[in-house]
Amino acid sequence: MTATQELPSRTGGQPLPTPPDSDDGKSNSSKDNSPAREPSLPPAPPRPQIEVLDVDKKTPDAHVPRDGRLIRLTGVHPFNCEAPFRDLFDEGFLTSPELFYVRNHGAVPEVLDSDIAGWELSIEGLVENPFKITFADILRQYEQVTYPITLVCAGNRRKEQNQVRKSKGFSWGPAGLSTALFTGCAMSDLIRTARPSRKARYVCMEGADKLPNGYYGTSVKLNWVMDPNRGIMLAHKMNGEMLTPDHGKPLRAVIPGQIGGRSVKWITKIIITAEPSDNWYHIYDNRVLPTQVSPEESANNDFWWRDERYAIYDLNNNSAIAYPAHEEQLCLKGAPETYRVRGYAYGGGGRRITRAEITLDRGKTWRLAHIDYQEDAFRRAEDDVKLYDGTLDVNWRETCFCWCFWDLDIAVSELAEAKDIMVRTMDESMNVQPRDMYWSVLGMMNNPWFRVTIAKEGDYLRFEHPTQPALLPGGWMERVKKAGGNLTNGYWGERIGDEQSEEVKPEEQAKEIKMTKEGVDKSITIDELRKHDGEEEPWFVVNGEVYNGKGFLEGHPGGAQSIISAAGMDASDEFMAIHSETAKAMMPDYHIGALNEKARSVLAAGEMEDVVDSGPRETFLSSRSWTKGILHSKTTVSWDTRIFTYKLEHEDQALGLPTGQHLMMRVRDPVTREAIIRSYTPISEQANKGFVDVLIKIYFDTKEKPGGKMSQAMDALPVGHFVDFKGPIGKFEYLGKGRCSVNGKVREDVKEFVMICGGSGITPIYQVFRAVMRDRDDKTKCTVLNGNRLVEDILCRKELDDLAMGNDEKCKLLHTLSQAPDDWTGLRGRIGKDLFNKHALKCDKGSRMVLICGPEALEKSAHKELKAMGWKDEDMLFF
Repeated sequence: MTATQELPSRTGGQPLPTPPDSDDGKSNSSKDNSPAREPSLPPAPPRPQIEVLDVDKKTPDAHVPRDGRLIRLTGVHPFNCEAPFRDLFDEGFLTSPELFYVRNHGAVPEVLDSDIAGWELSIEGLVENPFKITFADILRQYEQVTYPITLVCAGNRRKEQNQVRKSKGFSWGPAGLSTALFTGCAMSDLIRTARPSRKARYVCMEGADKLPNGYYGTSVKLNWVMDPNRGIMLAHKMNGEMLTPDHGKPLRAVIPGQIGGRSVKWITKIIITAEPSDNWYHIYDNRVLPTQVSPEESANNDFWWRDERYAIYDLNNNSAIAYPAHEEQLCLKGAPETYRVRGYAYGGGGRRITRAEITLDRGKTWRLAHIDYQEDAFRRAEDDVKLYDGTLDVNWRETCFCWCFWDLDIAVSELAEAKDIMVRTMDESMNVQPRDMYWSVLGMMNNPWFRVTIAKEGDYLRFEHPTQPALLPGGWMERVKKAGGNLTNGYWGERIGDEQSEEVKPEEQAKEIKMTKEGVDKSITIDELRKHDGEEEPWFVVNGEVYNGKGFLEGHPGGAQSIISAAGMDASDEFMAIHSETAKAMMPDYHIGALNEKARSVLAAGEMEDVVDSGPRETFLSSRSWTKGILHSKTTVSWDTRIFTYKLEHEDQALGLPTGQHLMMRVRDPVTREAIIRSYTPISEQANKGFVDVLIKIYFDTKEKPGGKMSQAMDALPVGHFVDFKGPIGKFEYLGKGRCSVNGKVREDVKEFVMICGGSGITPIYQVFRAVMRDRDDKTKCTVLNGNRLVEDILCRKELDDLAMGNDEKCKLLHTLSQAPDDWTGLRGRIGKDLFNKHALKCDKGSRMVLICGPEALEKSAHKELKAMGWKDEDMLFF
């Protein structure tokens, strides 16, 4: 049976397939045999009343009103979201700004209405006539046009890739796209005024959103911008109203047919160049690397990112099924004879979708769906139609700027016999959606057939989409994966009947360490979890699984407080960002069950509230929630070391960090938005208020190996950006006069600290050393052995020397260098057995205690040698 013969008739006539409308306005659709007539334009949906949400009030976006229905994909901030799929689809062809998807890399620039007229755009680079122009002059001097345009994030449908193997991107569902009527001027008009030189090949753009790696920027080819068919514009309106802050107020680039990442928001610069943009975000975002390149390989070899062949410009074909919706149920008793399956589709580069095909038998046979191109209503408008103060200038164009909708009536009896519904589309270049996924390290451009499963449950059919966006549970991919199915086996993780076809060899799977205990299936409620939020039996959650931290309290490297602080809470971010594979492998021993779905929802909502804590406190640090500090200044200590000064919530606020303890700092990876969390010890005085100083050594990338993710991210942060703080943590606290607490147990008898450190490991040592030296009544002795490579590597040297001065009776401060210059008068050589013996670092049965902090190699070597000298583990503490 052919596809044509299988298609049910819509009118009772011949069962012919329904092609898309033609550009001349005449339709071959069997749906309506009446003469062609001038249709009305699809209306813009009504705009709901919105306000600044409580969750945003303590973020840099406190000036941005938002719709509470939007699904946040990267936590509270920065704001990245998509609408609930059904809500987006039900709005129709045009999307309200309130439900339009948002991709922000950082804070939204605040532009007051009074400043819009003077907003300045510069045109520079390889041009004969560089110039600057204000927003007001753009409106006065250049023709304004209005185009319907669909924008799509390159990450649309990424959650499906993340189910197969975690990519470096956050989890978009199928609603990472939206359509609006954009009004502005053609970008080519301004560039023509600037007169590009013959060497010019690219148009680089830069926005006003200052980010950890500079201002957001990217580029497209100059000849694309100058091609009127491409419709590349500078827009200032959406659906007839000023752009909202999330969408680029007051001015943005809009590039039809290409990924949304090329449409720079809050645009301030256009730079004409001979080469593609060298902006960090152009190089390290919006790329499809070869599928065999793992996250580790991409991190270790920079050339993958700098190969322009892997940059994404034109969108690929894509489609999704909106109805049946996820978890929709269809009662078979009394059901109508047919069910109308509906969804969306889009192409790229101006190419029109020419067919949408549906299969109920996994691709053995296909049925043509009807395609509704509502964009054509705008094409059929008269030449001189004005829409929102811009000429509706699309009727002559050969390119397609927008999504389309498709639908197909299917007999309910057929649905009851099928296991799934799948859709694929083809464009006018005969590009067709692939059956199988092309996994890549950033998870972009995911466009395999969209599959909705059908389960027959009594008198009902239940439909299930592949995934749900962000951390929302659900979807057949999650179910299949949890059941042990291989999502890359060529059969969507399942088998078709009794077929014995050879399995497709799966992609190399990322090594996942099992953190749950076999046979443990206890379902835990939110009330049960909350009952264990204290120190007696602290329960905490990692990725939805619940663990009893009681067994960790004694030996946890971060101290008992680290566990107690996480009690009753979701510790997923901190745990996954900080802990090693060894630590993860220990987790089954402490696994006690999983949160039920209601508990997960409640806990997720609670975590949002925790991040936006309830107003300034007397003490800045909180062990139960993250608090934002603002980067106030950077002081360069050396080529690779900085002092970062952060402003607390108010000038009279104390940090609240006991001597010898640490705080956690969290930033977000600018591409993946995953949390990067590290522990640091500030060098500022404990008594200081309003500010905190953190000394950080920057580990830069080299040709041989990648540098430190956290330190480089910190170094890239602009002044004025925030960082999240949490704490205190640590198992050691110096109480003064030879008294200290280790894992909650007080030692009264310490007469001397032996302090061994190297590099930035000096910071916790310095904190304790300063406390002892400053207190004239504290008779505790300190021997500091500080090892470094070069003189310039000695951090806090002046401060240490100043503290040692006048404290000869209780202080021995020793610096040693492995590559000392000729005029060096201190010790030479690496920290090890010879130096230990020379300076009598022998154990003294409890009256001495060793504090060690430095590179892993130093700590291991010191531990080995000290053990050989008779030191007991209980007398050695590693920060």
